Amino acid sequence: MATIEIYDLTCNHKTNPVGIDDREPRLSWKLRTEGRGALQGAYRLQVSEDPEFAQAIVWDTERTESGQSVLIAYRGAPLRSRTRYYYRVKVWDLGGAESEWSSQAMFETAFFPEEEWDGAQWISHTLPLDEEDDEPIAYLRKGFRLKGAIASARIYATALGAYKLFVNGREADDTHLNPGWTSYEKRLQYQTYDVTSLLTEGDNAIGVQLGNGWYRGVLGWNGQKRRSEERLLLAKLHVRYADGSEEVVGTDESWRGSDGALRMSELYHGERYDARLEKKGWNAAAFDDRAWSSVRASARPQAKLVAQENEPVRRVDEIVPVSVLTTPRGETVIDFGQNMVGWVRFAVNEPAGTVVTLKHAEVLDREGNFYVGNLRSAKQTIEYVCSGEGEESFHPTFSFQGFRYVKVEGIPAERIAGKFVGCVLTSDLKAAGSFRCSDPLINKLADNIVWGQIGNFVDVPTDCPQRDERLGWTGDAQAFIRASTYNRNVAPFFVKWLRDLAADQQPDGGVPHVIPELKIAGHNSAAWGDAAVICPWVVYERYGDERVLREQFPSMKGWVEYIRAQGDNEFLWNTGFHFGDWLGLDAKENSYVGATPRELIASAFYAYSTGIVAKAAKVLGLEREHEEYAGMYERIVTAFRNEFVTPSGRVASPTQTAYAVALMFDLLEEKDRRQAADRFAKLIEESGTQLTTGFVGTPYLCHVLTRYGYGELAYKLLERREYPSWLYPVVRGATTIWEHWDGIKPDGSFWSDDMNSYNHYAYGAVGDWLFGSVAGIDADENEPGYRRIKLQPLPGGSLRHAEAKLESPYGEIRSAWKRTADGGIAYEFTVPANAEADVLLAGAALAAASESGRPLAEAAGVSAVSESAEGLSFQLGSGTYRVEVAAAGVQ
Repeated sequence: MATIEIYDLTCNHKTNPVGIDDREPRLSWKLRTEGRGALQGAYRLQVSEDPEFAQAIVWDTERTESGQSVLIAYRGAPLRSRTRYYYRVKVWDLGGAESEWSSQAMFETAFFPEEEWDGAQWISHTLPLDEEDDEPIAYLRKGFRLKGAIASARIYATALGAYKLFVNGREADDTHLNPGWTSYEKRLQYQTYDVTSLLTEGDNAIGVQLGNGWYRGVLGWNGQKRRSEERLLLAKLHVRYADGSEEVVGTDESWRGSDGALRMSELYHGERYDARLEKKGWNAAAFDDRAWSSVRASARPQAKLVAQENEPVRRVDEIVPVSVLTTPRGETVIDFGQNMVGWVRFAVNEPAGTVVTLKHAEVLDREGNFYVGNLRSAKQTIEYVCSGEGEESFHPTFSFQGFRYVKVEGIPAERIAGKFVGCVLTSDLKAAGSFRCSDPLINKLADNIVWGQIGNFVDVPTDCPQRDERLGWTGDAQAFIRASTYNRNVAPFFVKWLRDLAADQQPDGGVPHVIPELKIAGHNSAAWGDAAVICPWVVYERYGDERVLREQFPSMKGWVEYIRAQGDNEFLWNTGFHFGDWLGLDAKENSYVGATPRELIASAFYAYSTGIVAKAAKVLGLEREHEEYAGMYERIVTAFRNEFVTPSGRVASPTQTAYAVALMFDLLEEKDRRQAADRFAKLIEESGTQLTTGFVGTPYLCHVLTRYGYGELAYKLLERREYPSWLYPVVRGATTIWEHWDGIKPDGSFWSDDMNSYNHYAYGAVGDWLFGSVAGIDADENEPGYRRIKLQPLPGGSLRHAEAKLESPYGEIRSAWKRTADGGIAYEFTVPANAEADVLLAGAALAAASESGRPLAEAAGVSAVSESAEGLSFQLGSGTYRVEVAAAGVQ
C-alpha cells in the first residue's frame, strides 16, 4: 500500500481550539493515500502537555484495533484547567502498513469549575441616557504592572451585553459581537484570548467597550428595548511568568469607566459616533484615567458560564463597490454588487462637526431610488461626526447591517471612490462544499444560497439580517439545515444553538418559535418546534456526532411528548396554533398561510419527529425508548392515514405540500405510494409546471419527485426562469435567496413592505437537492458522518455537466458527471480514505459501463456490481474513479 498521510487533526470539529471546557474532548483525523480501498485497521493516539511528547503524556491508547477516526472521546488522566495539550496519531491499514506519527495538533482548556472565576467580579458602569433615550457605550479600563518576563497570558472574558476587548491599545483578537447570543438567563458563553504577545514587562492596560448587543438592546418588531437590567462585564487575566510564578488581574471596583465617542449602538438601528469626543489612547497603558469614574461591582448572574462553543463571528471578506450612482431623487448611493451582511468601513477627511450618514438597503425601487420600506422600524443607519483632524476612518462595533446599497449623506459623491469598503461579517465556519454545473443561472443560485447562509449565520441561524427581526426561527433552521451542511461545517454552530433550544424549552416540552427565546414570538408550531428533533438528527447523520443525540435526546423526547399531550387524540395533532405552509403560493388572498390544512402538516411532522426519536433511541442503545417510540410512530402513521388519506390512497388535501410531506415522510401505505406520486406529479404539471409550496413543502418537492422517478419534472422546476421559481429571483438580479417567490414582481413592484426580506435562506433548501441528487452526494444514516457515502448522481434537464465537492469528516468527496459526445455519460468519483461508497447510476446498464477503460466489474476498488430496474449499483473503496456509460447503456 502507498504511504499513509494523516492530516487535518481536529478537536470537537475545530482546528487547535483555545479555551474549551469539555472534559472529554473528541479527536478526529483524516487519511490520504494514493491507492484505492484504503481502510484504517488500528490507531494510536497520544495526548501530552509536552509538544515533543518526551514527557507528561496524559493519554496513550497504545495500538487500538479500530477503524474509527472521527470523534474519539478523550479517556486519559483528568484534564487540568488552563492547560495546553498536544496530540498526535499514527495508524495502521488493514494490511498492517504503519504510518508515521502525524504532525501535532493541540487544544487548550479554559475553566472547569466555575469557582475558578474567583478573583474577578462582575462590574457595571451605568451612563446617563441621552435625549433619544440611548445609553452611550461604556468604556472600561484597568492599568496594571507586570513584574517580569512573560511566558504566557490569557484573558477569559464575558458580558451581559456585547463587548470588545483591547490590550495595550490593540484588539485582543479578530472576533466580534462577543459573547454571542445565548439563553442569557441560563447559559452565557465566555471567550479565551491568548494575549501573550500583547503584554510587556512593566505598565500595561486592558480596555473594554461594553454595549447592548442582543442582551439589552431593541430586539423584535415591537420596538421595545429587551431589558432594563444594566450591562455587566466579567474578565480575568492570568499571567504566567518565565520563572513559573503566576499573577491574576480581574475585574473589580478598581477598574475605571467613562463614556466616549460611541454614543449609541443597536443591532437594528446602527451606530452614532462622535469623533470629537474620542479619548485618544483610552485603552493604552499611558492613559491618565483619573478623571474617569469608579465602576460598580454587581451580583453574580444566575446563568451558567460555558466556554465558547461555536465558531466566533469574524470579518471574513471585503467587497469593493461596483459603482457610485445618483438616483432619480438625487441620492448618492454606493452599489456593492452583492447583498451582504456586515458593515461598511470608510475613511473621510472633512471639517470638524461634519456629519456623515450611511443608510443601508437591499434593493432599489423600480424607479431606481433608494428603498428602505422592507426594513420596517430598523434604521440601519451609521452616523459619524468628524473630528476634523485629517483623514479618519470608522466601522461599527456592536451592530451589523444587511445591505447591497448604501446611501451616503454629508460628503460629496466625488470623495467616495476608494474610501468605502464592505466588510462581510459571519460566524467563521469552515468551508465544506461547492457545486457547479453547465447552467450559469443555477451556479448563481448555488452562490446565492451560500451568501444567504453567510449572512444569516451570525452566531445564530436567523431568518433575515436586515429588518427588525433577525431571530433564530426554528422552522427556517430545520428546513435549511441539510442544505447548510453542504456549504459549511455547521456542527459546532448548531450544537451551540441546540443547547439554547433545550435551555429555553418549556417544562411541558413545548418549543419557542425562536431560539434564543423572545417572549413576543410565541411557541409550539408544527415544523417549527420540530427543529428540536430534526436538527440534532441531521448533525448526527452528517457528522457522525452521537454526543449531540445523547445531549439533546431529553429535548427531542420532550417535544414529541408535548405533541402527544395535545387534544383528545394522542396520535394526531389537530389543536393549537400552527404557521402551516408559510408563504405557500396557494394561500388565500391576503393570507400568509398556504392551502394545505394545518392539522395535516402538524400530524405529518408529529409522525416524522416520533420516528426520528425512535431511531435516535436505537443509536443510543435505549431499547425501551426505541420500542416505545417505534410503536408510537406506527400508531401515528395509522391515525394519519385514517384521517388524511382516502380509502383509494388519495391524500385528502390535493396540494403539492400535502403530497410532498406525506410521501417524503413515508406516511402512505406502500401500495399507495406510486399512485400518490403520480398524482403529485400531475398536480405540478396541471399548475403549468409551477411550484405552489411554501416553507414546509419546498424542501421536499424535488426530493420526492426524484425518489419516484420524476427527476425530469424536478429539473423542469429547477430550470424554470419565470415566476414562480428558484431562478426567477436570479434573473431579476438577486444575489441572495428571497423570502417571497415574488419579492420583486415582474413589473418591478414589491410584494409588500410587511415581510419582504431579500436575504432569507428558507427556499435555499433546494441546495440539498443540488448536492444530494443533481451531483448525488448524500450521507447514510446507518454509517453516519459519510463513513458510508451514497453516490447517486442524476443527469437530467438541459444540463451538460454537474460537479459537487464536499469536505466530509473523512476527507473530500467528489461526484461529477458529463454528457459525452457520443451521447453517453462519464462519471467521476472521489472517495476519501477510510470511507466507502454505494453508487447507483439510474438507468445505466452493466454491459455499457467501464472504469478507466476496463470492464466495471474488473476494476480495482469496485465491488458488489449488480444491475436492476433502478439502474447499475456497485460499491467503491477509497480512491478516484472514472466510470463511463456508453450511449447504448443510458436510458
